[in-house]
Amino acid sequence: MRRTREQAGGKAKGTARRRVKKALCILAVLLLAAGLGFILTGYSIWEYGQRDEKRKADAAVILGAGSWKGEVSPVFRERLNHGIWLYQNGYVRKLILTGGYAEGNDESDAHAAMLYVTAQGVPQSDILLEEKSKVTRENLEYAKKVMDANGLKDAVLVSDPLHMKRAMRMAKDVGMTAYSSPTPTTRYVSLKTQIPFLEKEDLYYISYCAACSLRIPWSGLNRAYAKLTSMSSICARLASR
Repeated sequence: MRRTREQAGGKAKGTARRRVKKALCILAVLLLAAGLGFILTGYSIWEYGQRDEKRKADAAVILGAGSWKGEVSPVFRERLNHGIWLYQNGYVRKLILTGGYAEGNDESDAHAAMLYVTAQGVPQSDILLEEKSKVTRENLEYAKKVMDANGLKDAVLVSDPLHMKRAMRMAKDVGMTAYSSPTPTTRYVSLKTQIPFLEKEDLYYISYCAACSLRIPWSGLNRAYAKLTSMSSICARLASR
């Protein structure tokens, strides 16, 4: 009887060990799949940023990247420079500058951008402002409304290369006909600045696609995420050096 109990106990322990091993194997496979997915998504973001689809369009939508005391950030400045180049070379006839009011600023990022752009010789009559947005999706939602209000049918979308894949996906989701044209003078040129930016974009892109699949409002989720991480501001500071 005692031996039978010991045998039963041994079998139970053996079964428990097999279950634990099976669970660990499943967990390892899931982690491997998640890591591979993260790497492949990161590569697709990098590869997409190498494309330039610029063509003649009604406007260039330039995604905001912050301003301080009326001066655009170095990252935003390079995006604006590319938009100015598109305008001066006849690709677009209007510039739509995006960006709302950051905490502590008395004027919008778009207004600061307008001051910079007009100083470079672009007439104010060819500039349209979007001053409500806080995040990329809102940049595009409100820019689309500006386009509709002014009879503009399509746009060249300007941002940093690593930002383009997510921005273009969002542009499509808001119904904007857009063509990708990443700035060739991005401030994110060193590995020290590119890797954190790519990691952020990887997380944002995967999160955005998941939110769309689950029909979760993205703007609120994005703002909450932004409060939990200062990665964006870290990247901007590094890029400005």
